[in-house]
Amino acid sequence: MNTADLGLPVDVPSTALFTDHYELTMLQAALKAGTAERRCVFEVFTRRLPNGRRYGVVAGTGRVLDAVENFRFDAGVLGFLRERAVVDEPTLQWLADYRFSGDIWGYPEGEVYFPGSPIMRVEGSFGECVLLETVILSILNHDSAIAAAASRMSSAAGDRPLIEMGARRTHELAAVAASRAAYVGGFATTSDLAAGFRYNIPTVGTSAHAFTLLHDRERDAFQAQVDTLGRDTTLLVDTYDVTEAVRTAVEVAGPELGAVRIDSGDLLLVAHRVRQQLDELGATNTKIVVTSDLDEYAIASLAAAPVDAYGVGTQLVTGSGHPTSSMVYKLVARAESADPKAPLKPVAKKSSGGKTSIGGRKWAARRLDADGIAEAEVVGTGEVPAELLDRQLLVQLVKGGEVIGREPLDVARSRHQAARANLPLSATQLSRGEPVIPTEYVQGRSGN
Repeated sequence: MNTADLGLPVDVPSTALFTDHYELTMLQAALKAGTAERRCVFEVFTRRLPNGRRYGVVAGTGRVLDAVENFRFDAGVLGFLRERAVVDEPTLQWLADYRFSGDIWGYPEGEVYFPGSPIMRVEGSFGECVLLETVILSILNHDSAIAAAASRMSSAAGDRPLIEMGARRTHELAAVAASRAAYVGGFATTSDLAAGFRYNIPTVGTSAHAFTLLHDRERDAFQAQVDTLGRDTTLLVDTYDVTEAVRTAVEVAGPELGAVRIDSGDLLLVAHRVRQQLDELGATNTKIVVTSDLDEYAIASLAAAPVDAYGVGTQLVTGSGHPTSSMVYKLVARAESADPKAPLKPVAKKSSGGKTSIGGRKWAARRLDADGIAEAEVVGTGEVPAELLDRQLLVQLVKGGEVIGREPLDVARSRHQAARANLPLSATQLSRGEPVIPTEYVQGRSGN
C-alpha cells in the first residue's frame, strides 16, 4: 500500500513555522520560569456553530497528524529564528531537540460536532503542546468549514454526485485541503489533480469554453473532444446557443453521448429544456451536469430538475459563507509542578467579555433516544456515566508521540455519512436554526 492509499502527503516539509510568533515567546518565558515542563491539557472546541448551522463536521484530522509528525526545527528553521532574534539561544537549543512526545485524542474525522464538543485534546508538557496551537487550529478551522459546507450540499443533492471544482477560487495549497475536506463531506470527485495525487481522490474533467472558442466551429470542437475522449465524454453546451449546441453534440457523438454541461443561465429552466431535447433526439441516457456558482440553496432548488450531477467551486472552498469554524485551543488543566506525578488542576478563562471556557480534562459522548437517534451531546469531566461508556466519541490519535490514528480517507467519508444519518431529520434543513441537539455538561472532578 502506498502513502496515497492512506491519504498521506508524498513529501511534507517541516511544519514548525506554521505557528505564531507568540507561541515561541511564551515558550521562552516558560522555560525561564521553570513552568514549561508542567503537564498540561489543551482542548480544541468551538463556543458556537456558524450562524444558522445545525451541526459541524470534523475534518482535517489526518492533516493534523501529518503536521504534528513533521513539526521539527531543522537547521534552516533555527537559523531563521536566530537571525530574527525571535527567541534566545537556550530556547533555540530546546527547539532543536523538539519532538512531540505527548498524547492526542480527538473526534474521529468525519464525525459531527456541536458547541462545546472537545474536538481534539492535546496532552503533554506546556512547552511541547503550546507550539502546536496555531497549526492545529489552522487545519481544523479551514477543513471543518469546507466539510460542513460540503455536507450541506451533499445532503441537498441527495443521490446525485457532486464534483469539487474550486481550485481556481482559492490559494493553491488551500485548494488541495479543500478538495480533501469536500470528499469527507460527501463530494464524489475533484477537478484538482494535486488532490488526486496526494489523497487518492477520484479526478474528473473534460473541457472549458476556451476549447470551444479555439475552434472555427462549435462542431469542430465537439468532434475533436469526442475523437480524443470518446462518445461518453461531457460536452459543454452553453458557449453560444444551447439548443443548437445540444443538437450538434448529439449529431457528433450520437445517442451514446455521455453528458452535457450547462454553466450559465436559468439552470432550472435550461435543464428541463435540454432534457426534453435530448430525449427527442434519442439521447435518453445522456446525463446533464450543471455548474455556475452553486451553493446548497441552489442545489436544493434544482431537486426537481432533470439534473444528474453538480459541479461546485467558489461557494464550497469559501465554506458557503462561513470560511472558518471559529475553533479555539485552550488550556483546560495543568499540573501544579513539573513533577510527572503532580495532579492536574482544572483551569479556565473567566473573562467578562463572553469568551469563557470550562476547565478540566473532558470526555464526550452522544446520547441516543429509543430509536437510536442522537438526542444530546454530553460533555463532562471525571468518570463517564455507565450508560454512556459505549457512546464515547474521542479516540486516541497519538500515543507517546507516535501517530496511531491514521486511516484511509474513505473511512472518514463513510463515517460522516453514518454520523449525519444518526442525527434528527431537521439536521438537514437549510433554514436557519439552532444546533440540532443540545450540549449538556456533566461536571465532575478532573482526572489525571
